[in-house]
Amino acid sequence: MREKKNRIISVIVSFVVAALFSAIAASGILSTPDGIASDALYQSEKAVDGQIVVIGIDQKALDDIGPFPWSRNVIADCVSYLNSGEKKPAVIGLDVLYAGESSDPDADAYFAASAENGGNVVTAAAATYGSELTTEGEEFYMNERSVIAFDEPFPALKEASTMGHVNTMADMDGVIRHALLYVENMDKERIYSFSRVIYEKYCEAVGESKNEMPGTKDGFFYIPFSTSNGGYYDFISVADLYYGEVDPEMFADKIVLIGPYAQGLQDEYRTSINHASATYGVEIQANLVDAFRAGFFPEEVANFLQLIILFIVCFVMGMFFYDRKVMPSVIAWACVCIGYVGGAYLMYHAGQKVLHVLWIPLFVSILFVGAVAINYIKTQREKRMVENTFGHYVDPAIMNQLLEQGTSALELGGKTYDIAVLFVDIRGFTTMSEALDPPTVVEIINSYLTLTTECIMKNHGTLDKFVGDCTMAFWNAPLPQEDPVYLACCAAMDMVEGSKALGEKLMERFGRTVSFGVGVNFGPAVVGNIGAPLRMDYTAIGDTVNTAARLEANAPGGKILISRAVADILGDRAKVTSLGDTIKLKGKAEGFEILTLDELIRN
Repeated sequence: MREKKNRIISVIVSFVVAALFSAIAASGILSTPDGIASDALYQSEKAVDGQIVVIGIDQKALDDIGPFPWSRNVIADCVSYLNSGEKKPAVIGLDVLYAGESSDPDADAYFAASAENGGNVVTAAAATYGSELTTEGEEFYMNERSVIAFDEPFPALKEASTMGHVNTMADMDGVIRHALLYVENMDKERIYSFSRVIYEKYCEAVGESKNEMPGTKDGFFYIPFSTSNGGYYDFISVADLYYGEVDPEMFADKIVLIGPYAQGLQDEYRTSINHASATYGVEIQANLVDAFRAGFFPEEVANFLQLIILFIVCFVMGMFFYDRKVMPSVIAWACVCIGYVGGAYLMYHAGQKVLHVLWIPLFVSILFVGAVAINYIKTQREKRMVENTFGHYVDPAIMNQLLEQGTSALELGGKTYDIAVLFVDIRGFTTMSEALDPPTVVEIINSYLTLTTECIMKNHGTLDKFVGDCTMAFWNAPLPQEDPVYLACCAAMDMVEGSKALGEKLMERFGRTVSFGVGVNFGPAVVGNIGAPLRMDYTAIGDTVNTAARLEANAPGGKILISRAVADILGDRAKVTSLGDTIKLKGKAEGFEILTLDELIRN
């Protein structure tokens, strides 16, 4: 009954906790820490093949050429110089927005001509997003991601080059983890990303087949970064290129990206591969181009599916941790957390799937810590309950075993055990108590009860109760014992021997002495917590117990009476004398043999 109740409680608690944890995960509260954990697991620096060269508008260029923006002649000269070798670059990507015609028409014309002559230039465009009332048929709604403006290269440059958008959008924590594959301009025309356009142009130039586009959610896809700020990409200052200090042949068949590379040009971002220092936009574009070349685009597993998995794992682990010992819980916790993180890593690299790294380890850890704390508190409470119930009358060795069982040892009800039962009583105590004052009587009976208790505990018995000057004990319950009859008889012999010294002491002090009468029997009895929930005693009941009490009642002072069942179990280890059926026990049939235990061979 108790196990069934505990099982129901564990199911309810596990279900509620799993639902709560799933709701927390779904709310987005963990987006930032989960992003950090995912970045640490998934993103790592990798060597690149040198096929991409970054030409930066860096501090050196600003110092040598002048403040930016420059005359469009500068970048036009750079494009022309790059294409002046025997073999020109496969693609030149200009990660700078040249929207609208400048105040120098000649520079604009030269710029457009240099791009057209090369035939390998990709230029930047950018959409501006805002809120706009959108109508579809008879329905209308507020579109929070409506394109309200679209900046593209001035007309001549647009005609002379291929255009791709450079919109970069960070996650809620300000970190770049996703890229936008395409945007729509004001005419609802789909414009692909700057990096994708560069990649496709590169494939056309070198004759490679194109990898498929990544799967997207609302146009976004996860970025598998290769390197961060100042990483492995070959880097050259625009100043060195502009002044002809590098050989144009070094760019043959390569992808050349030109873009801001200095603080203050407002093109710096924190990325998932490096939270500590900013990465320039042109380097992000380089990473994206490399990702398209590799065709490696892990897709994020749908949140709904991950929430279902989270709920199931939390529910199962909650059930497992409930009322579980620490060591199995530690092993299970470590296996689940390490296994999940390892599985997420393999899924990313081998299965190209992105899982929330933090969710399951975090919530399973909370479950583990909470369960350990609750189980500890519960164990301590149960320990106190067991100690309060058994501590005063159970041998310490048995107590330790009972503590392992917890409150199951305290359940109301009993079980049938084969037990050895001992009763011991003082002979002559009633007469003596009438002649002595009450404090002296209490002192004598306490000395007697101390002796009997020590003998019982010494021989690993369970002290059942004191009834006036009578003591009851039994062996082989609540836990099975080896040779319980022998242990009970050892206790009986110790009591008889101890009573001699106690009698001499009492004679010396009070001029009166006492002796013990002991009865021992063995057989089946019901043992357990018997009574009502508000008041129960751990005791033994049954015919075996009653017979032991009647043996004790008929035992003369200094004698131990035992049943034939006890004598047969003792065998050659004891010297006994049969009294036959000379003593009639109440409630026992004719022929019930009673014996005296005269001597016991000690192990």
